[in-house]
Amino acid sequence: MRASSILRYSTAFSIAIAAAGFAATAANAADKISIMVGGYEKQIYLPAKLAEGLGYFKEQGLNVELLNEPAGVDAENEMLAGAVQGVVGFYDHCIDLQGKGKFVESVVQFSQAPGEVELVSAKHPEIKSPADFKGKSLGVTGLGSSTNFLTQYLAIKAGLKLGEFTSVPVGAGQTFIAAMQQDAIQAGMTTEPTVSRLLKTGEAKVLIDMRTMAGTRAALGGTYPAASLYMQESWVNDHKEEVQKLANAFVKTLHFINTHSAAEIADKMPKDFYVGDKEGYVKALENGKAMFTPDGVMPEDGPKTVLAVLSEFSKNVQGKAIDLSKTYTTEFVKNAK
Repeated sequence: MRASSILRYSTAFSIAIAAAGFAATAANAADKISIMVGGYEKQIYLPAKLAEGLGYFKEQGLNVELLNEPAGVDAENEMLAGAVQGVVGFYDHCIDLQGKGKFVESVVQFSQAPGEVELVSAKHPEIKSPADFKGKSLGVTGLGSSTNFLTQYLAIKAGLKLGEFTSVPVGAGQTFIAAMQQDAIQAGMTTEPTVSRLLKTGEAKVLIDMRTMAGTRAALGGTYPAASLYMQESWVNDHKEEVQKLANAFVKTLHFINTHSAAEIADKMPKDFYVGDKEGYVKALENGKAMFTPDGVMPEDGPKTVLAVLSEFSKNVQGKAIDLSKTYTTEFVKNAK
């Protein structure tokens, strides 16, 4: 074989190998599913990190990347922009977005109660009910977040009008705690483990507790499906195999939660989630574990409660014909292996 022929053959072979490598890399990238979690250290969103820690994504042959975003509304925006394929956040966004003409659905329903608590700063004993929110600054994770939705509802239900109080986006964890310590907020809505941290130091007290089903019904008038895996309807329809595998992993995770103690679950979580107090973390999880659904199925009476809550204050929903059947699907969880 002439040198020139060898050179041509070698070059062609190198190009073919490079092309194959590029194709493999592209295929791997395409196989990755990115899910943004609205604060994955929050106990309400525990199933996301737990599924990863238990190896259930890999067991399904999935390459799942969990991304952290403290405010659920920002996670939602990332999904709508196509930066991520799914969000672990509150179901109420599915209804809110339909009011804006965007079709998003819960494909696995993690919880049937918000797991949220309205805390009042110990500096403000005058706040005895949401009616006392008038003129106050109230902490929420972000503007347009589910904590903001619920705060607005509680205030309006108590007779206030939008504009008579101020929602302040302070995130969760240390940023929420600092805002309360500095009196930037006089009350605020947050979740575990932030709740227990503030109660332990005596810097706050519970005003409204939605960590339990009974507390949720008293505050919101019914079952309130909250934490979920939600995705754009178009992506779900085009990727049914992947969505089924995600449902398999999450339903198995919910079964694990339902059949194991809070201490056993905590042992599977990253240690920094305890924020230096594992005993407090376990106790909080023990008290709130019942909020998780056992099978990922949407509670039958839940969507109507969420729509009723949003209809009290949201211009995105008021006067709109919302088709609740398009805000969630039970197809995948009912077929979960």
